[in-house]
Amino acid sequence: MIDGGEAIRKLALNVARYTGLAPLAKPFVGGIGAILMLHRVTATPERPNSVNRHLNIAPAFLDKLIADMKGRGYAFVTLDEAIERIKIGGKGGQFATITADDAYRDNMTEALPVLEKHGAPITIYVAPGLTDGAADLWWDVVEDLVDTSSRLTLKTANGSTVVDSSTPGKKIQAVARLNAWLTLEVREEEQGAALRELARSNGIDIGTGRPGILMSWDEIRRMAAHPLVTIGAHTINHRNLKRLAEADARHEIGDVRRILMERLGQEPRHFAYPYGYASAVGCREVGFARDAGYVSAVTTRHGVLRAEHGGYLHALPRISVNGRYQSVAHIRTMLSGVTTPLANAGKMVVTI
Repeated sequence: MIDGGEAIRKLALNVARYTGLAPLAKPFVGGIGAILMLHRVTATPERPNSVNRHLNIAPAFLDKLIADMKGRGYAFVTLDEAIERIKIGGKGGQFATITADDAYRDNMTEALPVLEKHGAPITIYVAPGLTDGAADLWWDVVEDLVDTSSRLTLKTANGSTVVDSSTPGKKIQAVARLNAWLTLEVREEEQGAALRELARSNGIDIGTGRPGILMSWDEIRRMAAHPLVTIGAHTINHRNLKRLAEADARHEIGDVRRILMERLGQEPRHFAYPYGYASAVGCREVGFARDAGYVSAVTTRHGVLRAEHGGYLHALPRISVNGRYQSVAHIRTMLSGVTTPLANAGKMVVTI
């Protein structure tokens, strides 16, 4: 199935590159650096044709990307140093810092050796609920449900409806329908219970957590002790903060610092908003992150860093390095800055 939006974005990337626009524009719109965003990094994904395959890149690609960026003058720095460089307007040359959301185990087993090879630091954002199994990687669970069923009965506000998942094409549609149901129709606090009830009512046992997919606490502690690794916070339960009441959102953002302190012996200085797009984080949530005492907070808004971001340290954009654009040429074009206004209604300084 072809993603029309993805095809258009790739066309724009290729036009910018082949016309020479990207390299010509970079000195003017390339900004001072970039925060790269990863999720999974593995050469052997469990489901290479998964709907969620965009969350994964190969370690070999990460290796090529870092080498290419270093060869073009980027200094790979810790997130703490990146924040200091933003504050002084990027003096000292272009820089990049790498971040990864959710604490996938392959960040340790397959990404870390690549990072060690290049001396490239990484910040890994941990959601304790995901690690403990109290919260689900629901996007994976949805695929499990659809993969093991030819039809699912979904209970909605308007009654029960049957979701057909009998063919490969229908399964893609079914995943989209269940994703929309969980993120738009079910209350955020009830998402986990609704997902488990859906599984139970359709005779499927989803178990608890995703053992082997995410790092254990012992593994996170080992990573936290590594000189290249910084552990950040990703809320307690990976909630869409904009869908929560103020008290619940503040709890997710603020109390995760205490939990990580208890588990790891150090309080996180940096935060990543789950999902990070417009319907998940706005001015209210940025204020909560600032109030909680974080030094920085990152979204998933697409954009390079500019000196002006010194005034928006709790609403920083990132460049997503994902399976859809697993091409050094594509990332070069993104880093040139030409795609920043294209993805953000003409804005050059991307915040929220």
